[in-house]
Amino acid sequence: MQKRLLFNSKLLQITISRLCQHLIENHGDFSDSVILGMQPRGIYLAERIRKRLEEMLTTKIKLGYLDTTFHRDDFRRRESPKTPNQTKVPFIIEDKKVILIDDVLFTGRSVRAALDAMTMFGRPAKVELLVLIDRMYTRHIPVEANYVGRRVNTMTSQRVLVELEEQGKKDNIWLINETE
Repeated sequence: MQKRLLFNSKLLQITISRLCQHLIENHGDFSDSVILGMQPRGIYLAERIRKRLEEMLTTKIKLGYLDTTFHRDDFRRRESPKTPNQTKVPFIIEDKKVILIDDVLFTGRSVRAALDAMTMFGRPAKVELLVLIDRMYTRHIPVEANYVGRRVNTMTSQRVLVELEEQGKKDNIWLINETE
């Protein structure tokens, strides 16, 4: 197994600040915008982005956690059922601009499931996608992120490992070759 470092702690901080600047350009004071972190790993990035935005804007920003388990198209195809995570959206997203956040964009199927899951909380005015890593050329469905930390050309035999402080690890993002 080979590992290549894509992000270290310092580069991750810089990238998150850049993404936040871009969000502020498009969403202003966030009075009409909310953030939804995709369970399980997107919530850590969403929390960090919200924290950074609140520091920059000195205002509170609404954050929710969205689980897509029962909206996935492969839910019934698994040999053992996938364990759902908590959905926590303590606000209505009707007519709001929603920023959907996940760590890695791969096939796009999780994003499609998240769009379905969001409808339980209202019809947003607009939905945007923010990801830390965009695994290019791997889509199964036509999904594209509006905000990207880094685009990486990957093969299906590779995987991206995101390690964040919020998960009790040191901030690092790796590209791992599963086969040698």
